Amino acid sequence: MMVIGRTRIAAFRAAICKLRLNFDVKEQMMKRPIVAANWKMNVLPSEACHLAEQIRHSTTGLGVEIVLAPPYTHLALLSHLRSPQFSLGAQNVHNANSGAYTSGISVAMLKDLQVEYVIVGHSERREAFPSEKDLISDKIRAILEGGLKVIYCCGENRIVRESGKELDFVASQLAYDFRAVKLWEPDNVVIAYEPIWAIGTGLTASPEQAGTMHTAIRLWLKSHFGHENAEGTRIIYGGSVKGSNASDLAAIDGIDGALVGGASLSASEFSQIARAFRTHPQ
Repeated sequence: MMVIGRTRIAAFRAAICKLRLNFDVKEQMMKRPIVAANWKMNVLPSEACHLAEQIRHSTTGLGVEIVLAPPYTHLALLSHLRSPQFSLGAQNVHNANSGAYTSGISVAMLKDLQVEYVIVGHSERREAFPSEKDLISDKIRAILEGGLKVIYCCGENRIVRESGKELDFVASQLAYDFRAVKLWEPDNVVIAYEPIWAIGTGLTASPEQAGTMHTAIRLWLKSHFGHENAEGTRIIYGGSVKGSNASDLAAIDGIDGALVGGASLSASEFSQIARAFRTHPQ
């Protein structure tokens, strides 16, 4: 097993080197960085407009696409802030179009509120609701068929990382969650790598760890949906992203933006993160 594992890792690293050598810089530069603010269950409706306006004002003109994903209760209040560079996102959605699903929110409802993106597969939902993993594929289908865009989250926990099986784990997540997708639409899917061991812990993946995983994800996309679709897809990082580490993350080849949690509750810190990706455009 050890020999097989080492051989496999060596082959993978060789593939990474080959991919980086063949990387199309022009295609990479054409992708606009995207930084998403996931407020989670924070900020009262009475506070939402002020904070959202601060975020929009402080990030205007950076050449970075900003996505704000507040709680459902805030979406109608914030729809007037939308612009070509400032989009609204939802933190979850039901996979059904309508029906007797108490507390459910459909894609059509979100679209009616001018929502453009939906976060799917976030680790906090995967852990809190074990059945979530079996619904992600249907949610992705519903989002894309409904004309919205997906911010899909994947990533490994500490046990998987320490076992050295993180690449296989994330590849299996991708294969299972995108099993119903036959036609890849790079403009409509953003993949967020979020190492679970780094979320809310203050830990951040090292440049090598983040770069290796992002390259692995792009290799997976290339093998399943082709080179052009792989290069056209934005792959972002989420996991204790802060103003203090954003520049290091933005400088890593293949990281096209960030999914920001706690730091998005401060307009000044969030704008610092957005500026980092403007300074180091991918």
